[in-house]
Amino acid sequence: MNALLRDANPPLTRSVEDYLKVIYHLSNQGGFAATSDIAAMLEVAPPSVSGMVKRLSETGLIEHVPYRGVQLTAQGRRAALKMIRRHRILELYLTQHLGYDWGGVHAEAEQLEHAVSDELVERMASTLGHPLYDPHGDPIPTAAGEIEEAELVPLADAAVGLKLELRQVGTQDSARLHYLAEQGLTPGVLLTVSERQPFNGPTTIALVPSGDRRVVGRELAQLLWCREVPVDGYGAAAR
Repeated sequence: MNALLRDANPPLTRSVEDYLKVIYHLSNQGGFAATSDIAAMLEVAPPSVSGMVKRLSETGLIEHVPYRGVQLTAQGRRAALKMIRRHRILELYLTQHLGYDWGGVHAEAEQLEHAVSDELVERMASTLGHPLYDPHGDPIPTAAGEIEEAELVPLADAAVGLKLELRQVGTQDSARLHYLAEQGLTPGVLLTVSERQPFNGPTTIALVPSGDRRVVGRELAQLLWCREVPVDGYGAAAR
């Protein structure tokens, strides 16, 4: 059978969808995803990854470059962003309408994203007012497969004195998310970098407008993605 006669958009299995999402996250900055990293994120054996990589390459969803890794084709990227859209809309719907905590919603969305229909996802999006971000501040891809590529800096690397808005929290670990919520470090909060200890030490920040201080270890600060905010955007209370 000629390849041109194949179904252009065959149904994807749950396993394939998971692989595409992981490859997207690992290669999102234009690089390649190493098979060892894919295996670690999916918690599967490397030989299993090798077999799936061969299969995905044959179906045109990824490109495999020996000794470099894999990256998504245009078709694979569309499929990955479709699943990411489902996941992030589900997370937001579960937190806003069903009372789920942002620290535990990821696992629930992981289960549901493979089962819900496109129509249900779009109805949820409409109910939510077509949101741009999920509960953790991650951008939600559009139904057309477009996604915001914001220029963000991790708090761990932000210069002392910089005025920032916390935009994304790069972890799904429930214990860390609960701790961050207790500290008031959630997407949308404004802060100032007050001090950083040398030799990979912690960062001290001041929340705006309260001025409350928080000391954030480097490991956690590397997960807090921020954007610079002009001083005028802080208002008089922040000066």
